Amino acid sequence: MDNNVKFVVEKKVQRTIENLEKNNMNGYFVQNEGEAIKKIEELIKEGDTVSVGGSRTIFETGVIDYLRNGKYNFLDRYKEGLTPEDIKDIYRKSFFADAYFASSNAITEEGELYNVDGTGNRVAAMIYGPNKVIVVAGVNKIVRDLDEAIMRNRELAAPANAKRLNKKTPCSQVGYCMDCNSKDRICSDYVAIRRQGNKDRIHVIIINKDFGY
Repeated sequence: MDNNVKFVVEKKVQRTIENLEKNNMNGYFVQNEGEAIKKIEELIKEGDTVSVGGSRTIFETGVIDYLRNGKYNFLDRYKEGLTPEDIKDIYRKSFFADAYFASSNAITEEGELYNVDGTGNRVAAMIYGPNKVIVVAGVNKIVRDLDEAIMRNRELAAPANAKRLNKKTPCSQVGYCMDCNSKDRICSDYVAIRRQGNKDRIHVIIINKDFGY
């Protein structure tokens, strides 16, 4: 990365973390996947019950592989052979987890987390339930404000995820949100976390690379 671009990115991350802290959330800036895993090791302990929300970032960074290493009681929604009822049970048990891992559709420089869900299990757990929420995100998820967060989801995250999930929605065909009424629509619950009551609950790890949608 060009040093001048690096300077701009680092200043953006610095503003974001400072405002996350003002909003009672903890922010960390790491350079790569390995440093992200080291930070996770500091935040959870062996034997903890952990779970994850739907996320490409969790896969791309290797976080899900790390959680499967046997040190933790991992409520693995992606385990082979699970029935829809098994997955629903995991969603519910996740509310009692020691730590819940997810990414975010966008993180604003004002220190807010913006997410859009289809069923709401991810945003529900981020809002309440698990003792800790650990958000892992690339620098590509940072936007200026909630208006840009909404636009990012409409123009990138939603259509990309609909395409990935093979949903028969207009956005998976044209590449941008058309605010459809499709039965396959994946955008139902729109949640902005602007502040956290418990200082030690939400932890946001920002990696100096691009990950996910």
